[in-house]
Amino acid sequence: MDPDPFWNAWTPSMRASLCFVFREGKILMIRKKRGLGAGKINGPGGRLEPGETPLQAAVRETEEELRVTPLDPVERGELHFQFADGLALHCTVYTAEGCLGEPEETDEAIPHWMDPGTLPYAEMWDDDRLWIPGMLEGKSFRGYFRFDGERMLSQEILWDTLAGR
Repeated sequence: MDPDPFWNAWTPSMRASLCFVFREGKILMIRKKRGLGAGKINGPGGRLEPGETPLQAAVRETEEELRVTPLDPVERGELHFQFADGLALHCTVYTAEGCLGEPEETDEAIPHWMDPGTLPYAEMWDDDRLWIPGMLEGKSFRGYFRFDGERMLSQEILWDTLAGR
């Protein structure tokens, strides 16, 4: 199944990565302190640097934001965002089973180990409640979202099932 034809000619103006770390039945989330989504709960991540792969960015951003290194991140999905202000963001999503070190608060993020079944979706981006539960069930995905500021205007998710998380 293909997404809305709008996305066929779409080109991102920014590329980013997210990395969700799991340990002892909990998921490592952050409260973002600055930048896009400041104040919201999310996974660690951010924009790719020139010449960097999405995987390299996922590891680097997790290290910078929380002072931990995710173990063997696995690509789980892709998110495509078109914002009314013109920002066109492509984000690659990874999960990791564990990390080296203990999360620390930095000037970018406050770490929180959370129960995956009780994530505070009211404090997260509106699209998160649509794809994170599927990711937690072991599904891979491609999500397509249009936003005006923090308000989601449209959404479409295409699912593929992977064996395990």
